[in-house]
This record gives sequence, C-alpha cells and structure tokens, in this order.
Amino acid sequence: MSDNPVQAEQDMIEDGMHNYTSEEHWVKPEDPLLLERLEWFKDQKLGLMMHWGPYSQLGLVESWALSDADGDWSRDGVDWEVDSTELKRQYFDLNKTFNPIRFQPELWADLAQANGFKYLNFTTKHHDGFCMWDTQTTDYRITGRDCPFHTHKYADITKNVFNAFRARGLGISAYFSKADWHTPYYWTPGMKHGNATSRGPSYDPKEYPWLWEQFVQFTHEQILELMTNYGRIDVLWLDAGWVNDYRDQNIRLGEVVDKARQLQPWLLSADRTVGGPYENLITPEQTLPDHAIHVPWESCITLGTSFSFRYEDKYKSVRKLVHLLVEVVAKGGNLALNVGPQPDGRLSETAIERIQGLGAWLNVYGEAIYGTRLCAPYFEDRTFLVQKSGIIYVFRLYGEGETVPHEVHLPLSSGFTAVDLVGGAEGLAFRSTESGITVTLPEEEARGAAPIAHVFRVV
Repeated sequence: MSDNPVQAEQDMIEDGMHNYTSEEHWVKPEDPLLLERLEWFKDQKLGLMMHWGPYSQLGLVESWALSDADGDWSRDGVDWEVDSTELKRQYFDLNKTFNPIRFQPELWADLAQANGFKYLNFTTKHHDGFCMWDTQTTDYRITGRDCPFHTHKYADITKNVFNAFRARGLGISAYFSKADWHTPYYWTPGMKHGNATSRGPSYDPKEYPWLWEQFVQFTHEQILELMTNYGRIDVLWLDAGWVNDYRDQNIRLGEVVDKARQLQPWLLSADRTVGGPYENLITPEQTLPDHAIHVPWESCITLGTSFSFRYEDKYKSVRKLVHLLVEVVAKGGNLALNVGPQPDGRLSETAIERIQGLGAWLNVYGEAIYGTRLCAPYFEDRTFLVQKSGIIYVFRLYGEGETVPHEVHLPLSSGFTAVDLVGGAEGLAFRSTESGITVTLPEEEARGAAPIAHVFRVV
C-alpha cells in the first residue's frame, strides 16, 4: 500500500464508481465464532435488501440529491423548478408526509421466506439521517411527532420488520449509514462551505475536534441502540465508506463494534470499501466481479433500476435474476437483491411477480445453490460450477429463445460415475473429452423454448 493514506485507500478499491475492496485487503477475523458465522453467511446465498424511507414518495434516488457535489447525477429526476436550497428543504420535510399505512411486515416476510430468501438487509438509516427506528438521539425519525406514521401500531418500522423476518427463520442484516446529512454534528450550518453541501462533513474535523466528537458519540449511541433494543442482528452493514480514518473522519468504529459484540458476540460487520478488520464482507454494488473471490462477499443488485422506489421502474426478468444468482454463487458470493417498497408500504405487483418467479425456480434447483462453495474452473462461457458434499453442480445458462443443443460440454475432469439433471432425468449418457465431459440431453430437453438453465448433478 502507498504511504499516502488517500492513495492507499484508492489502491484497495476495484471497479470504479460501484466499487468494492479488493480481495487481497480482506482481513481474516481471529475470533472462532466470527469465522463460524462467516461460514453461515456463505451458506445463505440469497438476501433481500430493502431501501425505504420518506424519499420513496418522490421516486428519486435515496439521499444523494441533498449533496450539491453529487447533483450532476443525483438530480436528473428533479423535474420541478426549484433551487438547491429549496430542494434540500423540501427533501428534509418529506418526513412530514411519510405515512405508509399499508405497510404489513408479515407479508414482506412471508414473501421472502416462501421464495428462497435467507436473510434481510434493511436500511435503518440512509445518508439523509432519517431513522427508521425509535431512536432517542434525534426527532428526525419514523416515530417523531412530525411524522404522521408515529401513531401507527407498526410505527417502529425497523423493530416490526426485524421481528417479522426473524420469526420466519431469516437472518437480519442492519444497513446503517455512517454519514448523517441531517444532524448538525456532521452538516453544520454556517461553516466554511456556506450552504453548499458534499458527501463529507461541512467542516474539517481536525479544526473542530469537539464538534466531531459529538458526531462520534451520536453515531455510537445510534448503533448501540440497534444492537440493544432490536433483537438478534447477524450483520452490521455500514455504508458511507468515506467516513474513515483515511479521510480524517475517524468515528472509532472498532470501539463501537467491540461494544456491540459484547452484546451480540456473533455480529459480523461490513465496513464497506474501507478494508481492515471490520470489513468482514466485501460488498460489490450493482456489479459482479469478473473472477471468483475466495473470501466472503455479497453483491447488492437492484431488482429494477434503482435502490429506492421508482415509479414505473423496469424490473429484471426472472431469467435475468436466476442468471445473476448463479453467476454470483459460482464466483463465491451472495446476492442481496434489492427491492424498494412503495410510499404506501406495499411492494409493486411486478416486483412480487418477479420474486415469486425466482422462488419457483429455487424450489426446484435450490439444492445446487444453498450451502455450496467454489469449484474450479468456476465458469466457462455460460457454464458455471459449484460444489457441495462431494457433489459438483454445473449450470448451463440459456438466453431467451435460444436453441438447446443435443449435447452439453461440462468443463470437468474425468472420474465421475453419474450425471443427473436436477429436477429431471437421471443417469444421463456422457463421455470424456480432452477438455471435460460431454453430456447427452434427453430428447425432450432439446424441444421447445430454452429453459432458464440446465442444472447437472455430477458425482
């Protein structure tokens, strides 16, 4: 790594804007319990991610329009006449109209459990600082008196969501933004930038250490509230990677994570794009690595085009979702599939339909997904490999309308005794070749429309 801390940080990052920490900078935990929990995490394969807050009312990207420095891309959906100052005022006032009275957490949890999701990653607080739990640190919260939802029986949204998913056996990952653009401890009016805003604090923490210390204590208190009052949490998923000691924004994360682990010793932490001992999981965003990664990782990818709810969004097809999941798993990771709930608390009918389509596929082929591990050569063209308990599973993916071949090449060495189709015929004919084995498909498999994939079980 470079002697320059900012350059060192850049050296750790891969894949540009949607970046993630490189595998070589992953630090293996020493605690046996955390190592055990990482194996649990690697077994899960599919999580449901949910970005939700007052911003869903606008159908814009979450939080980012508040940052003037990011306005060139984050305000492309702002189609009403408004200047930057007024836009920020309007955005921060969205809590006064957020009233998702059709929110039914049990329906969300039922949908996830029935369709193969194994854990939830829920946004307890995004960069805008609005808290989706009953925090005592700020009135800018879902249970605050300014928010009309505060009298509802489900007012503490985070508690009700976590309880519903946990009751159905799903793990809990708590998304938490380390940056907070609402608190005056981070964006302080009248500082050096005037009214201009960027993703970092409005002051230099080195020049105002007492103010920065208030922000550190504020952040610690919020994290410990979640760790104390909201049941078992499996992963603390920390966003806003620019809040770290490389950028002189040291919130003493190790201190608060260690306190959290006194309460919940099994807690994994994902300090995104920062590296070091508190980034137990590497988290690519809206992208897949081009190679297999041999340490725990999770790619967060949207079901539509946006993490937050977008009106008339374009959702990925079931075929695309299955292909994404297969590629992620074959490269050693988990897929956190993001769905943005509507302002009223429901999921869109199209989102539900696609989730159910993915679940129907997993109901047949899930044995080749859950609990699997990497298997060299990992992938070749549209063929992907995984292994579990002495069995190798090979996926052959097909595009819409593709002609299914009579024979399929599998990039495996010889020495196998049987090849079956998961969910189909067993004891398929196969022969060894110089580059693997060639399997003959049953005649009925080569007729009609191409399936999403053929899944072979090789022993």
